[in-house]
Amino acid sequence: MTAALTAVGAVLGLVRDQILAGYFGAGAATDAFLVAWTVPEFASTLLIEDAMALILVPAFSRALARRGDGALGDPVRALVRGTLPRLTLTVGLAAVLLVVAAPLLVTALAPGLPDPALAVDCTRLTATCVLSFALVGYCSAALRAHGRFLPPAMIYTAYNVGIIGTILVLREPWGVRSAAVGVAVGGVLMVLVQAPSLVRELRSGAVPPPRLRPRASRGGQDGRILVLGLIAPVVAFSLCRQSQTLIERFLASPLPAGAISHLNYAQKVAQMPMILSLMLCTVSFPVVARALAAGDEETARHRVERDLLLAAVVVLLGAATVIAAAPRIVEILFERGEFGGADTTATAAVMRVYALGLLGQTMVGALVRCYFSAARPLWYPAAAMGAGLVATGVAGVPGAQYWGAVGIAAANALGITLTAVLLLRGAHRQSVPVRAGRLGTGLLRLAAAGAAATGAGWLCSVAIGPAVLAVTVAALAVGGVFLLLLACAPEASGLPSLPRSAYRRTPHARRHRAEPSAAEAAPANPAWEPSSAGEPAPAKHPSPTREGAPVGGDVPLDRGRRR
Repeated sequence: MTAALTAVGAVLGLVRDQILAGYFGAGAATDAFLVAWTVPEFASTLLIEDAMALILVPAFSRALARRGDGALGDPVRALVRGTLPRLTLTVGLAAVLLVVAAPLLVTALAPGLPDPALAVDCTRLTATCVLSFALVGYCSAALRAHGRFLPPAMIYTAYNVGIIGTILVLREPWGVRSAAVGVAVGGVLMVLVQAPSLVRELRSGAVPPPRLRPRASRGGQDGRILVLGLIAPVVAFSLCRQSQTLIERFLASPLPAGAISHLNYAQKVAQMPMILSLMLCTVSFPVVARALAAGDEETARHRVERDLLLAAVVVLLGAATVIAAAPRIVEILFERGEFGGADTTATAAVMRVYALGLLGQTMVGALVRCYFSAARPLWYPAAAMGAGLVATGVAGVPGAQYWGAVGIAAANALGITLTAVLLLRGAHRQSVPVRAGRLGTGLLRLAAAGAAATGAGWLCSVAIGPAVLAVTVAALAVGGVFLLLLACAPEASGLPSLPRSAYRRTPHARRHRAEPSAAEAAPANPAWEPSSAGEPAPAKHPSPTREGAPVGGDVPLDRGRRR
């Protein structure tokens, strides 16, 4: 269901961008709105996707653990009372400050913008999303910690419906400002699709099933989750990550009109495979947090390694398709109305370069959960992201000067890839001790298969006339070559199996696992069996160790402790 709703939200995001391109093109007015759209993009990363989730999912997991252990009162409701009012007040004041300081913000973000007054108006309209996105992120984190993924998966569907509907209704009198109003409307709809479910969960006081229930945290930090020392590393990482967009638009503002729009359209399409791949990590993040709260590092490691490999498979398939057929994809999606052939050529060139950094983007989004799953967040991710940001800025200045928007996209890919390498190198020393060497080898193998698949897809895209048919055949060629190379790889069995993981979630598989085997039904005697002489003898069938658990399988939290 999460996959289906994520796909629906992504498709509606494409429809939204198609409407923007068709009605407003890629000119000065669209550039002004996209500068204002920096506010909701920044707020989404900080308040929904990264910081809020990385702070609150572990906090709610520990509160649920204390509730299950019979703590006095209700730790979950106490956490809400201690955090939600302060959060609402803080972000509400921040939204008011953004409305007042909109002219200064536009000047700082895009000093060379042709129409700064329009950008200021749009910024003041989109500033309201700071409050609504904070409430959205809070609800999403709480619901995911409770094991409720359906309402959080619906938020971007509601968001894009709000923007699309508002543009269609208000386009004639308000022009591109209607899109800014749509951002405010979409933010309210995102809250409304989640709030009733969260209220029901808080009223029910439900306790997680025993096998999913971690031990209570000993640190007692949940009541102080908004203390600066606890949230600063997560906020710093999120700010550095989203600042890549600020650098892009700052460098693109002096370029000819439409450069910011080309960067935006290319990025939105190119990042769709990354969004789908990170869906796996979003769903499993609460499982990792619960495993760490229970002290089960082995389960957390298996889950993270499996997710990293699966996410890499998904994103490389998408990136190979994007690089192979970028001009035909842009032609299908955007080339109509005010969006012409020259815009298609410029956007496709940027899209291909963006796609080179998609694996790095995905690895950053997945690996950072290794660092932020424990009770106290770490500073290393922020430092790694800061190094990548510096690399983006240093490479972006000459890139924009000599290659325009394509050079800016290349600097983005370089910076995020550097961050991913640094996070992978340091992951084995953090809360989830993943095996960096094994993961690095697997990722290189996947990247090589993706490169070969890209070549096959490109040959198909240039050899076929109709755009829709060309993209379809190119995607099929990419998938076929990629999977064929993986199947022929010497260590293909080490890659995770999606069908097997899905089967293990079915009721039949759960019942089968719940039934004790013959060995489990026998009297417990794991280390020895008595010999005829009464002396201990080695067991005939020693039980397998946890190291033998397949990376591709789902590792239950009670493995090794069944009675």
